[in-house]
Amino acid sequence: MPINITMPALSPTMEEGNLSKWLVKEGDKVSPGDVIAEIETDKATMEVEAVDEGTVAKLVVPAGTEGVKVNALIAVLAAEGEDAGAAAKSGGAAAPAKAEAPKADAPKAQTPKADAPKAEPAAAAKAGAAPAANGHAAGERTFASPLARRIAKEAGVDVSAVTGTGPHGRVVKADVDAAIAGGGAKPAAKAAPAGAPAAAPAAPVKAMSDDQVLKLFEQGSYELVPHDNMRKTIARRLVEAKTTIPHFYLTLDCELDALLALRTQINAAAPVKKTDKGDVPAYKLSVNDMVIKAMALALKAVPDANASWTESAMVKHKHADVGVAVSIPGGLITPIIRKADEKTLSTISNEMKDLASRARSRKLKPEEYQGGTTAVSNLGMFGIKDFAAVINPPHATILAVGAGEERAVVKNGEIKIATVMSVTLSTDHRAVDGALGAELLVAFKRLIENPMGMLV
Repeated sequence: MPINITMPALSPTMEEGNLSKWLVKEGDKVSPGDVIAEIETDKATMEVEAVDEGTVAKLVVPAGTEGVKVNALIAVLAAEGEDAGAAAKSGGAAAPAKAEAPKADAPKAQTPKADAPKAEPAAAAKAGAAPAANGHAAGERTFASPLARRIAKEAGVDVSAVTGTGPHGRVVKADVDAAIAGGGAKPAAKAAPAGAPAAAPAAPVKAMSDDQVLKLFEQGSYELVPHDNMRKTIARRLVEAKTTIPHFYLTLDCELDALLALRTQINAAAPVKKTDKGDVPAYKLSVNDMVIKAMALALKAVPDANASWTESAMVKHKHADVGVAVSIPGGLITPIIRKADEKTLSTISNEMKDLASRARSRKLKPEEYQGGTTAVSNLGMFGIKDFAAVINPPHATILAVGAGEERAVVKNGEIKIATVMSVTLSTDHRAVDGALGAELLVAFKRLIENPMGMLV
């Protein structure tokens, strides 16, 4: 029987991707783990591995094709002993449902056959014929990765009710994360009693259409630049975050003079290492590196703020994984410094340089930019004094960092000059209340103004 290869979902936000390159050709034999293609997602260019053994019978989607939907058929494998030509002709016919990504907002109702009598609920359960939320019959085995099963168990999510987007409908980590973010996989709501009036859905507020927008401008006074996958994803997630998360904002000024002096001392003491480009310091700390460390330690000092909201439970994190916003051509990505609370400043600095470099060349792996417990967005290098950042789900907080600048401050009744940086904490009010957010920001300020505390 032919084996269908479909466009994989390589990130929770991915709905379509560009098939950049095939690394195999028709007639090649492949084994599980062999790299067969390069897919450009909304965030990075990823290598795709085969999960089955067979011979490439047909490459359905040519290299260079853009906008290939997740779960669309892209190639067909012939199983061992099967004729490749026959597999190429019949491939895709056996499983048409895998060629399209399921739409979460418009599930299709199961239409019973006209001649089939209605089964009583108990009988249906006994027969095991009722379809589950992920398309499997009740009682049928749900295929899921071990990591997905563990995360689902810890979060109290029924993995059999999660729709799998991995190969052959397999439930992967991204599917469970999406279920948790959406409140967990729950049983279908009970039907309304017979005769009860259906609630009228609220009319959505519609944005202006493309035509309506373009009519506002003189013909020929503009050019149209189509959105790429990254920009579409950023737009969708920003709308989701801003309209579903109740933001509130807290701002503090932090004096930087002690931090700048310590940074100078640490950089001056950096050992020299030999490279192809000559002798270079083993590390060179930036203010942002120290901000990352301070934010991580502040979350450890105020553990109740190191949380994520779900509809069923509060997710309390054991480590401070700090995402750092990095500007790349066409958008933004947030690579994550894992367990930043446990790492030295030099380790954070070198790791951040590597992540930022690979982010700009779109070479990050999904696990390097997905998840995290908070984020830092720094626009100080552009001279921005202060701003409020949009929370990046599943985080409950994000710290917006402004420029350090000399300001007049009052100390002991006298006016002094100090280097001051304004920071604004955006907070999800469902997870972090006002007093708790203030406690977190005060802990951050204390570390910035007494930076020796980050070295012990």
